[in-house]
Amino acid sequence: MTYRISLQPGGHAFDAADDQTVLEAALGAGLLLPHSCRDGACGACKGRVVQGTVDHGTFSAGALSAADQADGYALFCCARPLSDLVLEARNVTRAGDIPVRKLPSRVQKLQRLAGDVMLLDLKLPASEAFRFNAGQYVDILLADGQRRSFSIANAPHDAGHIELHVRRIDGGRFTTQVFEGMKEKDILRLEGPLGSFWLREETQRPIVMLAGGTGFAPIKGIVEHAIETGLQRPITLYWGARDRAGLYLDELARSWESALPGLRYIPVLSDEAPGDAWDGRRGLVHQAVLDDFADLSGHEVYACGAPAMIDAARASFCGERGLPEDAFFADAFTFANTAT
Repeated sequence: MTYRISLQPGGHAFDAADDQTVLEAALGAGLLLPHSCRDGACGACKGRVVQGTVDHGTFSAGALSAADQADGYALFCCARPLSDLVLEARNVTRAGDIPVRKLPSRVQKLQRLAGDVMLLDLKLPASEAFRFNAGQYVDILLADGQRRSFSIANAPHDAGHIELHVRRIDGGRFTTQVFEGMKEKDILRLEGPLGSFWLREETQRPIVMLAGGTGFAPIKGIVEHAIETGLQRPITLYWGARDRAGLYLDELARSWESALPGLRYIPVLSDEAPGDAWDGRRGLVHQAVLDDFADLSGHEVYACGAPAMIDAARASFCGERGLPEDAFFADAFTFANTAT
């Protein structure tokens, strides 16, 4: 069965089969709804169901609370229509503004940034212009049709290649290949750019950036874009890791304070190793933000990391510090660990 879906306030409309999520149907119709993880974890795609009913699907309780559901909200990456729908979805753009493409790429560098983090640098075809917004991600397309998603860690002004930060996952099929079998000049196919995690440049609000582990990758792309464009807005960047090795590009992040006036970098360790000799901030990275900001009502927050970090940050920043829901932009990392 096919249902008609209408979007407010933009007046867009499209059809969706009952086995499609709202997001899948919108993307198929050339409409880019705000989204990131596509796994019900980050909450970037949350919007209100004005009319009609949906099957909410499987999602993280932190991304869509029981109170949210009672107020009529759904996650469009998980929700499937059970009737015609009228939805409230803001910041909808035409997907064709930056086309999603499938391209071959060649591995031109593999660099171990930490024991469990590899920089994977992919050269793109010189004849194929690849456009993206800083902070978006690509899917690596595996031979059997499976996909693995990785954030782009470089800025779009340097778009002849893309830089990915790959964390090794025990039993991970693709990450094991990266760490044990991949070599320079190997060919990979990718699809992108994907997601709606990028810097909103139409406001002048001060920015808080929050990265956990390899969630630093898209934040790096956004900061390098800000340096390239001479962004004037104040930025406070928090990068959390378990130990010092987890801050795998710490010196680069420290250098940004000189390269971009107004940027302040605050690394935070939650479980430093005995030999780390750490004299910086300790604890959970979102708590460091709470310790420093009594009021976030006039800010924008860009957060990338594990779903638990995103959930905690959203709940505390919006619930305790007055951050508007529509000023919290997130990308939650989930991992596929099947080795077959």
